[in-house]
Amino acid sequence: MKTLIVTASAVAALLMAQASLPADEVSAEAHLAARHVAVMTCATCHGPQGRSIMPKFPALAGQHPKYLAAQLQAFKAQTRGDADALGYMWGMAAPLSDEMIAALAGYYGAQTPGAGSSGDAGAIARGADIYANGVAAEGIPPCIACHGPGAVGTDEYPRLAGQHAQYLLKQLRSFQNNMRNVAVMHGVAQDLKISEMESVAAYLQSLR
Repeated sequence: MKTLIVTASAVAALLMAQASLPADEVSAEAHLAARHVAVMTCATCHGPQGRSIMPKFPALAGQHPKYLAAQLQAFKAQTRGDADALGYMWGMAAPLSDEMIAALAGYYGAQTPGAGSSGDAGAIARGADIYANGVAAEGIPPCIACHGPGAVGTDEYPRLAGQHAQYLLKQLRSFQNNMRNVAVMHGVAQDLKISEMESVAAYLQSLR
């Protein structure tokens, strides 16, 4: 079997290319370069194959490619404004071409998600109830309506199963204060209490 070696200059050229292609038309060279970038750069924060071991940074393995590509485009356009977007991802995404974004999204989407982590049983049970049923008395809808059974998500809504609780809590707070300006999620998060957010995050982190 042939071994393909991607030079730094080749990776840079692909990163800076201005091509805009559908995901199913991404070149073999871009897929190879994306794997190189994922292993040599993205893994520093997001872990090998996107299985993050640092709770500050999200796991990407098994995430829906369309959703990942949309987030990378938002980082590049500087329209996603949460603290870590400004601190890390605006700069990281700035040189990415549409083709490289599609290739990176495809790479992570094809990886096997890591196992979830157990936690406080009471918090997990409370979080499971909020996820499935919402909090009617507070006008909070069920998360399952968009993110689906088992929190596996869709092309438009992210997979949340097994995600770090710390990261999830931080994002819920960002939705709540509109640092991440997503109307649907602001509507969901604006009346959530911190204890409710923590419970939902604990439940999602526990999922395999």
